[in-house]
Amino acid sequence: MTEGRYVSFISSASDGTAQIKKEFVTSKPTLVEQTVKPLAEETKEETSADSEIKSSNGDRERKKPRGQNKNRPRPKQEQLSLKLCPSKISEKGYCHFGEKCQYLHDIGKYMELKPDDLGEKCFAFQTIGKCNYSFTCRFARDHVEKTNEGYVNKVDEEKLKTNSVKIKNVLPRDLQLQLRKRKFDFSKSDTAVKESSKAKARKLDQNAKKIPENVGNEENVTTVVTTGDITTSEDVLNKHGCVLDTDLIPLKTIEKKTIDFRDKLYLAPLTTCGNLPFRVVCKRLGADITCGEMAVATNVLQAKGGEWALMKRHPCEDIFGVQLCGAFPDTMSRCAELISKTCEVDFIDINMGCPIDLIYKKGAGSALMRRTNKLFDIVNCMNRSIDVPLTCKVRAGVETKKNCAHNILPKLRDYGVAMTTVHGRSREARYTKAADWGYISECAALADPMPVFGNGDILSYHDYMSVMENTTVSGVMIARGALIKPWVFTEIKERRDWDISSGERLDILRQFVNEGFVHWGSDTRGVENTRRFLLEWLSFLHRYIPVGLLERLPQRINERPPYYVGRNDLETLMGSANSNDWVKISEMLLGKVPDSFQFLPKHKANSYK
Repeated sequence: MTEGRYVSFISSASDGTAQIKKEFVTSKPTLVEQTVKPLAEETKEETSADSEIKSSNGDRERKKPRGQNKNRPRPKQEQLSLKLCPSKISEKGYCHFGEKCQYLHDIGKYMELKPDDLGEKCFAFQTIGKCNYSFTCRFARDHVEKTNEGYVNKVDEEKLKTNSVKIKNVLPRDLQLQLRKRKFDFSKSDTAVKESSKAKARKLDQNAKKIPENVGNEENVTTVVTTGDITTSEDVLNKHGCVLDTDLIPLKTIEKKTIDFRDKLYLAPLTTCGNLPFRVVCKRLGADITCGEMAVATNVLQAKGGEWALMKRHPCEDIFGVQLCGAFPDTMSRCAELISKTCEVDFIDINMGCPIDLIYKKGAGSALMRRTNKLFDIVNCMNRSIDVPLTCKVRAGVETKKNCAHNILPKLRDYGVAMTTVHGRSREARYTKAADWGYISECAALADPMPVFGNGDILSYHDYMSVMENTTVSGVMIARGALIKPWVFTEIKERRDWDISSGERLDILRQFVNEGFVHWGSDTRGVENTRRFLLEWLSFLHRYIPVGLLERLPQRINERPPYYVGRNDLETLMGSANSNDWVKISEMLLGKVPDSFQFLPKHKANSYK
């Protein structure tokens, strides 16, 4: 293995700067380190203190912001007395709290106090025929009528029959109660874990003994040799016959549903930004495979609504999987069995690449690459508990210049993993270096015939063609490239550089917003949730440099542009790294922000002015 030698196949400028035509280059803005609205004085002081360090000559210097803004301000909650009681918009129409309810029950009064509508047309009503948010919708004038009997929420029955979109994998109430009362049947995974534990114990006993066998006058000693860290189900006992006494007969690979992953474009499971509306946008632009955001297995088993929301599936997602994160075989196999039985998914993915400290210190994510015995136990138990393909996502390694994925992938193949994605960076490297596609190619060759996808630095069809022609990977996963320019999928399929206009980019944002109204809601809370996720996406989207402004094509993902102006005001606004400008873009689509609104990008290095 060529550890420490990076081969990217994706060329970039030596100084790391994107080459922009001189007529568009402008002066450098000033760095932003606070939210759109001023924070508390103590927060300002902490921010300014953290952003300065002492230089060698004693002067204070500016320190480049890195990492996450972990103490971001939370939006202020609206008074309950000003909110309409949910019973008034539900089909049941009955409030269980009666006179003790703190919400508003007078629809007429609510309509008077309600903020002005954001527009004339409600996307949900226009496309589906019914708005589930009824009187609370911020576009209510499109479907709410005032009659002699009061306010009425209109329903277009014809559209509702033909155009209704059924989101899949919604957590039903009865399943939630089953999980919380621990009454769900996990017999398949429990048996797999028990058999795996017995197999390991038997293997240890066999390795501790030497079995003598007398043949003639010679004494031969046979030693049991292990071929892996954990025994597979076939190694436990060599049983024969039609009827076996085992409680669990695992499905063979040929009996499971199969997916042809090769040569497909895979949208990475992106935490925060990889939400359902974003996946729908990417799907329409050409993505083939989509996967939900990383879900923590223990939270899924506890029936937490926030974690189950990550597994929702849009009807347009024809090849869809969920990604699980965990550190132990029992929780991971139980969660996999639960999802396999209750959700419509095409595959289940194990996260073995998450670099976040919170996950890593619990032994999950990229920490599994150091806990190979536990890792293979997890893979073995999960694979025997589900009837859909099992996939994995790994990094090149944990430490820089100490790659270990090449040791893991062949064993994953032997344990029946259907496909593995290799991110060509270590946990320590994060995004400071180019992805090592040479190493990814070596891993793919070692894991053959298991399909191996590569991940890292793909931002154009030039990058895609380069890695597909020069490596042995079966396909490509796109992560940051999809956040920066989601139309990269279109470019790859059409093999062209798309000089997309600012108006077309705004239309893509409008699609995201409309899907956000359906997913998060078109009431005030839903609108602000949509705004928040839109702003998080814009913190990546602004990094795109229009094709017509570049002296050299294509744009490289790690090249930083000089400060520039666009060909029109909207293009300039979209290329701004100032978070105030991102808010202006959101106001074009979602109306004016509330007076109490505050936004701080998730990553400190994302904001400049």
